[in-house]
Amino acid sequence: MLSVLPVARHRREFNAYLRSLISDHQPLLLNRMIRYHLGWEDAAGQPQDAGGKGLRPTLCLLSCEAAGGEWHRALPAAAAVELVHNFSLIHDDVQDRDQERHHRPTVWSIWGEAQAINAGDGLLALARPVVLRLADEGVAAATVIEAARVLDESTLEMVAGQTLDLAFEEKTDVDLPAYLQMVRQKSGALFDSAFRLGVLTADGDWELAERLGRVGRTLGTAFQVRDDMLGVWGDESKTGKAAGADVYRRKKSLPVVYALSEGKAGTREELRAIYDKPALDADDVAQVRQHLDEVGARGYCERQAAELKGNAIAELGRLDLVPGPREEIVQIAEFLLEREF
Repeated sequence: MLSVLPVARHRREFNAYLRSLISDHQPLLLNRMIRYHLGWEDAAGQPQDAGGKGLRPTLCLLSCEAAGGEWHRALPAAAAVELVHNFSLIHDDVQDRDQERHHRPTVWSIWGEAQAINAGDGLLALARPVVLRLADEGVAAATVIEAARVLDESTLEMVAGQTLDLAFEEKTDVDLPAYLQMVRQKSGALFDSAFRLGVLTADGDWELAERLGRVGRTLGTAFQVRDDMLGVWGDESKTGKAAGADVYRRKKSLPVVYALSEGKAGTREELRAIYDKPALDADDVAQVRQHLDEVGARGYCERQAAELKGNAIAELGRLDLVPGPREEIVQIAEFLLEREF
């Protein structure tokens, strides 16, 4: 199993670029919360190295290279995508009441919900002027405007998907098509944006950007399917989330939606009865897992993730891309499906 992102050659320069954007010119507390969330400092403001994998910016930079561009040129786009992603994480932690992320207390659990919302808003507000810095890299004005549009529309899609995800927690009639629509927005949209922005930065080929964006959306969907599996069966020591966290929150993740759609009548009724409770305990979680095992939900999810990954890789092979970066994108696709439980 792969435990680290297989492509790290951009990491140092990307991190330096991202750090340059979170300057001391921002208000002290806002700066401190953002730097803490990004893993650069601990809660006391002391230096720390606990950052994320940088998956989306890496894909953006590789897409630029795969389209024949110089990856440094795409740094503003990659940074903007990462800022939007982290805005969503801070707000998600508030909405899901998560106390920890990557084995560290979440921003809201330290500074409170209201200040965490401010920290997320600050990251989102910063993303737009950062993507406009593409003009400083020699990107044509029309392409810069298109890049800003892509980022804004992807952000709105992501928020719409998160809205559906939260709404589904209160419903027991979520079917597989509704789930897939939600996840293509919530997780697929920003992957789509990362790929599109990389191509646009390289050469402004809008048609190639569209096609590679579809690859990104498919990979993002596969990523979320895998994440749904980790949310039910994941090992807390490896995932940084409490075991069965998604079940406790009554999330309509793919394993549950599959069981509610395809399970026997008795299984469906018992699952609905559990998910209708205002709060779940450890016994409820154990029962849910038992029902999921009975209907083969884990195997179904594994097949869906593998199929999505295969579709994305097949489409990559049909595109006119630089071979080296394309192969690195394939390596990342494999990584997405091998994250440990």
